[in-house]
Amino acid sequence: MPKPNVIFILVDDMGYGDMSLFNGGLSQTPVLDDLAKTGICLTQHYTASPVCNPSRASLLTGRYPHRTGSIDTFDHLGAERLSVRERTIADVYKHAGYATGLIGKFHNGTIGDAYHPNRRGFDEFFGFRGGWQYYFEPRIERNGTPLRPTGKYLTDLLTDEAIDFVSRHQKEPFFLHLAYNCPHFPIEAPPDDVKPFADTGKFTKGVSTIYGMIRNMDRNIGRLLEHLKKIGIDDNTIILFTSDNGPDFGGKGDTSLQRFNCNFNGSKGKVYEGGIRLPMIVRWHDGLPGKKTIDAMVHLTDWLPTLLAMCGIALPDDHLPIDGWDVLPVLRGQGGKVNPTRFWQWNRYFPYIGSNAAMRDGDWKLVHPRAPQTTRPEDGALDQELRKDPSKFPEIRPGPTRAEMSYGPPSKAELYDLHADPLEQHDLAAQQPERVAAMQRELEKWFEQVEADRRQCPDAVFK
Repeated sequence: MPKPNVIFILVDDMGYGDMSLFNGGLSQTPVLDDLAKTGICLTQHYTASPVCNPSRASLLTGRYPHRTGSIDTFDHLGAERLSVRERTIADVYKHAGYATGLIGKFHNGTIGDAYHPNRRGFDEFFGFRGGWQYYFEPRIERNGTPLRPTGKYLTDLLTDEAIDFVSRHQKEPFFLHLAYNCPHFPIEAPPDDVKPFADTGKFTKGVSTIYGMIRNMDRNIGRLLEHLKKIGIDDNTIILFTSDNGPDFGGKGDTSLQRFNCNFNGSKGKVYEGGIRLPMIVRWHDGLPGKKTIDAMVHLTDWLPTLLAMCGIALPDDHLPIDGWDVLPVLRGQGGKVNPTRFWQWNRYFPYIGSNAAMRDGDWKLVHPRAPQTTRPEDGALDQELRKDPSKFPEIRPGPTRAEMSYGPPSKAELYDLHADPLEQHDLAAQQPERVAAMQRELEKWFEQVEADRRQCPDAVFK
């Protein structure tokens, strides 16, 4: 059998509750629902961070985000850049003879030629390097050449490019990373996609638009899947779909984006389940049994070794040690194990273990909620300006020093039994002090290790 193709679809700020399969029909995602029913649906799939670029760095490398140098979303400070010492999954596939492409959002190196997707293993890049882009008047590029396409919605445009990519490479194995901006800010959708939700009177304008964005994206994914069938490569193409982090609940009043998310605690930016537990769908007609649900805990770092195993590709000797596990035997129902212990941590600027940190040890989860922290107001404004027009910032700007930052005291640890309490409603820390202490030691040990690794990056910021 020829080597399989891979299409990894990664969407932005979409949670469990945004799929109609899980929300009782509030939204409209018939294509994704069918994909979940005909493929493998993983119910305990975790992203690597509650925000976007650190998660993306982990997907690309199979390593915890701290190790990669990609720790924060502010492009102008260089804190989202994937260190030049890292080798990506695209590098590995390219070395193995695959055509490689990235279509959509990168956000692992907005400033600097060394961080361009074409320098990170992707033969072809069509999209944008920053954290978001306008949907109706996008600033995008093709392999370094700026483009200002007009008259087409961004999600439609990206799908057209994906269809063109698979058409051109249908006679050779390919790895395509299709990274939709949807449903990330700015909240924009074609009126015909918003209307079915606005007409119900059930939702705010913001939520109606979010559901319209997702409706449009679902239809576009259907276009791509139908094209794979048309050109005869559907059966031997591995399709993966997930999100980079949980839903954004921003906005106020009629612009509020707060919506149903299966009653999970938290949302984007927080290490509670609502911020890091995401739907994951895998389908490969020729290589995996379909129509099944898997409850084992799988992490975003696991996909690099698992996909390479699916394709019969060995991890190169010069790839830095990975944190992901090969879960192909689990997907095939052949036994195998998943890693029972996982870790998360995110805050602005210098990573701080006393805020927004978590670990899972089997069914037990330790959480440090977000502690008070300082964010310089100017950084938010500069970040917005950079994403509007990257040409204004040819070099990264200096960030605050450690002495200038004050994150406050560590937050009080919470403990949850996710088997009995998946919605994290009952804090058991007071009843289980010994378990809390043991898990806290493991969390601190992990943090010291990954932070020491990060500070060894030749281009790391916030050392």
